[in-house]
Amino acid sequence: MVPAIFGLSGLTLTDDERAFFRDADPAGYILFGRNVESRVQVRALTDELRSIHGRDRLFVCIDQEGGRVARMKPPTWGAYPPGEAFDRLYRLAPASAIEAARLNAQALGLDLAEAGVSVDLHPPLDLRHPGAHDITGDRALGADPMQVAALGRAILDGLGRSGVAGCIKHIPGHGRALADSHKELPTVTASAEELELDIAPFRALSTTPIGMTAHVRYTAWDGEFPGTLSPFVVQEIIRKAIGFSGLLLTDDLDMQALVGSVPELAAQGIAAGCDIALNCWAKMDDMVGIAQALPVMAAETAARLDAALAMTGPATEADHADLLARRDALLALQAA
Repeated sequence: MVPAIFGLSGLTLTDDERAFFRDADPAGYILFGRNVESRVQVRALTDELRSIHGRDRLFVCIDQEGGRVARMKPPTWGAYPPGEAFDRLYRLAPASAIEAARLNAQALGLDLAEAGVSVDLHPPLDLRHPGAHDITGDRALGADPMQVAALGRAILDGLGRSGVAGCIKHIPGHGRALADSHKELPTVTASAEELELDIAPFRALSTTPIGMTAHVRYTAWDGEFPGTLSPFVVQEIIRKAIGFSGLLLTDDLDMQALVGSVPELAAQGIAAGCDIALNCWAKMDDMVGIAQALPVMAAETAARLDAALAMTGPATEADHADLLARRDALLALQAA
């Protein structure tokens, strides 16, 4: 099995994709807006992915946070609020905010489970910092580490009740970035002592089975390489200081924060200590190059992948409309 997650080009698999995926046997797949059109179509697509290697438990992921980060959109699917909605409520009524976040994630998870998605790349545990780039912005669950951890835990619990595994991101923290890592490499010059604040929510949720790195350079830890490609950040900060022992995904390797060919970056990320190379854009040359550049999946990575997929499965019985009604009643407390 290749330790990579690949994207798909459209609403159905091409013949080339089907043949390549059968031969390469990647760890999983990621869906984007270009891959989802209707409930029937997306379920047929994920069913076909499962049929390629006959695995019912398959890592099929998506970025579905709510707000501006949503691949499955209205009117086919519901609109979900961004993290900021739960941040505002938490400052008024913490217990209500935690319950609202759980209900929201459970309802969102039911949509994903119906579509055949097993992993949501959610929640972001990046702290909101004044003056930082808006790439975090209203996605943030707050500025206080323990609040962010509490709301993040509720989101993971809600997704889990729907049979969907969550993924904490962007370890060790994207909140201080002054640039969008989709466009350029952000450099954070905060001290190691200051960065203790940013890693605190990740440390609180370090037993989460899946996490994702940040394409951010932290000069206090590594003046040359961004977190994703830095052996020091991955091994000393993420694995040791934070204590994260789950399946570690790179963020998308085709983002402009990174310099080099995608296959080279995939190999560098795995060599740094990441488990899985994430490549989102379904460019066949890049995917073939990654499959050729990466070693066979390590036994430790395979065990972490199995543990992550063990979190997926049948949903706890729940009524979608009731979950949303209860969420909305809690969110309305802000206006009371």
